[in-house]
Amino acid sequence: MNASTRLTRSANPGRAINSYPPRTLPLLLPCLYPRRTAIMDYFRSKKQPEILDPTSPDFLKRNATPASQAPQQMPPQGDLAPSSIFDKVEQRKKPDRVKDARSQPPASARDPAVLAAALDPDPGYRRRWQRRQIIRDVHNRGQLTKAQRIARTERESLCKSQFFKTSVKKLMPLARQIAGKPIEDAIIQMRFSKKRVAKDVKKHLEYARDEAVVKRGMGLGLIRSGAGAPKATGESGQPNDQLPGMVVEDKKGKRRYITDTSSMYVDEAWVGRGTYGRDYDARARGRVNMLRPPETSITVRLKEEATRIRLMDEREQKRQRKKVWTALPDRPVTAQRQYCLW
Repeated sequence: MNASTRLTRSANPGRAINSYPPRTLPLLLPCLYPRRTAIMDYFRSKKQPEILDPTSPDFLKRNATPASQAPQQMPPQGDLAPSSIFDKVEQRKKPDRVKDARSQPPASARDPAVLAAALDPDPGYRRRWQRRQIIRDVHNRGQLTKAQRIARTERESLCKSQFFKTSVKKLMPLARQIAGKPIEDAIIQMRFSKKRVAKDVKKHLEYARDEAVVKRGMGLGLIRSGAGAPKATGESGQPNDQLPGMVVEDKKGKRRYITDTSSMYVDEAWVGRGTYGRDYDARARGRVNMLRPPETSITVRLKEEATRIRLMDEREQKRQRKKVWTALPDRPVTAQRQYCLW
């Protein structure tokens, strides 16, 4: 009990007065509240926001090069006028141009031991294969078989696609549709087809065509002969000097007119069944059915029109060698009786 309370009670002894000290301390002192600040805020560097727009003035101002560091352009070098009399007398030597580093030969020659790792990874297998080839040539007395002769004179390319999310039943009609057609006609057929998978088949045909040109050198007959340049056209819009064309008959009996024997066509096209995927089909009452979506690939074999011409000639020769069929063959009658046996 402090002094002020005792004085008040002594003045009025019959009445109890409850007095409390005035709360003046919070009013005199400033209100200090703790600031909620993370500790890592003191370690974060206050970076300016990055400006990504190169056309904004702030970006140009920030990335501007000082005038003292800007590259100075050399003044143009003076020269004599073309009409000067000293131009022919004085032989000025112009400095040689700096050669490109890529055009210069490498400092060190290629190491055959290093290249052998990629060019000849298995020397033992290569030697055995060469031995088998020599033995086969000795047995055949140096004569090539028909398949070997065709492989050396004609080109073909086999290309298999990745697996498409479709079934064999849906892809087989497209394979039958492009088989036997020129590669450009097959691409046009797939371009305007209403089938969903026709778009994937079109991309695969374009890839197979480009791969045959790059890896096998197919379809370059006009370019190699120099006939691939555009020619002058007449009033009718047709080229004046057309290439001599010919009519070719395929194995189905359909005739086609070609002007380039190196142009490509789809000789064969077949599909292959792949693996089955897994999908879910939500049903009623919390049940789930398992779906197995199929995957199918398509393979095309591209050949040149020279192969179709050879096959047409072989069919014509076989047709000419065939004998005429007669109902009663002309042969002597033997071992026959003049009357019936019953």
